[in-house]
Amino acid sequence: MFSRLLLLIAVGSLSIGAGCQSMGGSRRTAEGQPVQPARSSFNLNPFASLERSLIFAPSPETAGDWTPTDFTFEDARFTSADGTKLHGWYVPHPQPKAVVLFSHGNAGNVALWATVLKNLNERCGVSVLGYDYRGYGRSKGTPSEAGILADARAARAWLAKRSGVNEQQIVQMGRSLGGAVAVDLASTDGARGLIVESSFTSLPDVASGMAPWLPVRTVMQTKMNSLAKIKNYHGPLLQSHGSGDRLIPYEQGKKLFEAANQPKQFVEIPGRDHNDPQTEEYYVALKEFFDRL
Repeated sequence: MFSRLLLLIAVGSLSIGAGCQSMGGSRRTAEGQPVQPARSSFNLNPFASLERSLIFAPSPETAGDWTPTDFTFEDARFTSADGTKLHGWYVPHPQPKAVVLFSHGNAGNVALWATVLKNLNERCGVSVLGYDYRGYGRSKGTPSEAGILADARAARAWLAKRSGVNEQQIVQMGRSLGGAVAVDLASTDGARGLIVESSFTSLPDVASGMAPWLPVRTVMQTKMNSLAKIKNYHGPLLQSHGSGDRLIPYEQGKKLFEAANQPKQFVEIPGRDHNDPQTEEYYVALKEFFDRL
């Protein structure tokens, strides 16, 4: 994957206005489950399409268990601002400590992230909506930076109406790519709390770390610049990162955290790689975070 990635950057760097680098999306979810990525179709700018196809690795509806029996959820169906039909799973709690919007990583679909939703609901005592960006799972369309941010706002609106809380009282939570989505919503619109797992300062920063000799910051069109946004969020932050993360360097997580306002807490996950499951210590910190809200 990395050799192909660098080749695409090299070709794209020779093209004016083109972008063709990505974060090299993993083919496993945060819980270690395999995914089956689908590829975006080419548009008039083939390098932009190649870039998106490497950043976004959606699994179709055929991947994952869509009828789990170990927890109760509701199908959520809603529409993004441009009319794209979206889907998610809402897991209610009878006495929730918080209402959470969970934005998953660049790979998989909501069915493959079901364990995360179950753990949040049962172990942390929250109501949570996990949703699929456009092109993932049962959601229609093709993913892009602007598209998935619009999708997140549509998901938040649905969740606010279903749970009976104000949109700004929803906790924004995201992992990896989803961390950047959560930062965008919290910093732009406000949130009761922000939880960021194994995320980056920006996608060009990730790409530059992989190929520092190439002008990736110039050619990349997909930015997801959390470092520039997080300073605008004023509220509780819980951030975590594995010290053994080989995809998104631990140092990027720390840099993002340092740019954030107080109150904030950073949880290091010792030795854990990007797609390794969270530790018991992390869940203790997560539960305490919700208790303090």
